[in-house]
Amino acid sequence: MKAFELPIYDRELDQTQTRLSRIEGQVRGISRMLEEKESSVKVLQQLASVQAALRGVTKTVLRQCLERCAPGCGCCDELLDVIYKFAR
Repeated sequence: MKAFELPIYDRELDQTQTRLSRIEGQVRGISRMLEEKESSVKVLQQLASVQAALRGVTKTVLRQCLERCAPGCGCCDELLDVIYKFAR
Protein backbone atom coordinates (compact mmCIF):
# COMPACT_ATOMS: atom_id res chain seq x y z
CA MET A 1 0.00 0.00 0.00
CA LYS A 2 1.37 3.41 -0.94
CA ALA A 3 1.74 6.16 1.66
CA PHE A 4 -1.05 8.23 0.10
CA GLU A 5 -3.39 5.25 0.35
CA LEU A 6 -2.90 4.73 4.09
CA PRO A 7 -5.82 5.72 6.32
CA ILE A 8 -5.72 8.66 8.70
CA TYR A 9 -4.45 7.81 12.22
CA ASP A 10 -7.26 7.05 14.68
CA ARG A 11 -6.68 10.11 16.89
CA GLU A 12 -6.46 12.39 13.88
CA LEU A 13 -9.52 10.71 12.37
CA ASP A 14 -11.60 11.49 15.47
CA GLN A 15 -10.45 15.11 15.48
CA THR A 16 -11.05 15.45 11.75
CA GLN A 17 -14.54 13.99 12.00
CA THR A 18 -15.36 16.36 14.86
CA ARG A 19 -14.16 19.33 12.81
CA LEU A 20 -16.17 18.17 9.79
CA SER A 21 -19.30 17.83 11.94
CA ARG A 22 -18.84 21.42 13.10
CA ILE A 23 -18.37 22.55 9.51
CA GLU A 24 -21.52 20.67 8.51
CA GLY A 25 -23.43 22.57 11.21
CA GLN A 26 -21.98 25.86 9.96
CA VAL A 27 -23.13 25.09 6.41
CA ARG A 28 -26.63 24.28 7.64
CA GLY A 29 -26.59 27.57 9.54
CA ILE A 30 -25.62 29.43 6.38
CA SER A 31 -28.50 27.80 4.55
CA ARG A 32 -30.89 29.00 7.28
CA MET A 33 -29.39 32.48 7.08
CA LEU A 34 -30.16 32.57 3.37
CA GLU A 35 -33.71 31.32 3.92
CA GLU A 36 -34.22 34.02 6.55
CA LYS A 37 -32.76 36.64 4.18
CA GLU A 38 -29.92 37.49 6.54
CA SER A 39 -27.46 40.25 5.67
CA SER A 40 -25.11 39.36 2.80
CA VAL A 41 -22.15 40.53 4.87
CA LYS A 42 -23.03 38.10 7.68
CA VAL A 43 -23.44 35.25 5.17
CA LEU A 44 -20.10 36.07 3.57
CA GLN A 45 -18.43 36.08 6.99
CA GLN A 46 -19.80 32.62 7.70
CA LEU A 47 -18.74 31.36 4.28
CA ALA A 48 -15.20 32.62 4.91
CA SER A 49 -15.24 30.83 8.26
CA VAL A 50 -16.28 27.54 6.62
CA GLN A 51 -13.59 27.90 3.96
CA ALA A 52 -10.94 28.48 6.62
CA ALA A 53 -12.13 25.46 8.58
CA LEU A 54 -11.99 23.27 5.46
CA ARG A 55 -8.47 24.49 4.74
CA GLY A 56 -7.53 23.41 8.26
CA VAL A 57 -8.91 19.91 7.68
CA THR A 58 -7.13 19.74 4.34
CA LYS A 59 -3.86 20.76 5.98
CA THR A 60 -4.24 18.01 8.59
CA VAL A 61 -4.80 15.33 5.95
CA LEU A 62 -1.95 16.65 3.78
CA ARG A 63 0.39 16.69 6.78
CA GLN A 64 -0.34 13.03 7.46
CA CYS A 65 0.35 12.12 3.84
CA LEU A 66 3.66 14.00 3.93
CA GLU A 67 4.69 12.46 7.25
CA ARG A 68 4.09 8.99 5.85
CA CYS A 69 5.99 9.69 2.64
CA ALA A 70 8.97 11.26 4.38
CA PRO A 71 8.95 10.24 8.04
CA GLY A 72 11.34 12.19 10.20
CA CYS A 73 12.35 14.65 7.48
CA GLY A 74 11.18 17.63 9.53
CA CYS A 75 10.12 19.50 6.41
CA CYS A 76 6.33 19.03 6.55
CA ASP A 77 5.62 22.57 7.77
CA GLU A 78 7.80 24.08 5.06
CA LEU A 79 6.23 21.92 2.34
CA LEU A 80 2.71 22.74 3.51
CA ASP A 81 3.52 26.45 3.51
CA VAL A 82 4.76 26.20 -0.09
CA ILE A 83 1.74 24.16 -1.17
CA TYR A 84 -0.68 26.67 0.35
CA LYS A 85 1.21 29.66 -0.96
CA PHE A 86 0.79 28.48 -4.54
CA ALA A 87 -2.65 26.88 -4.15
CA ARG A 88 -4.44 30.13 -3.28
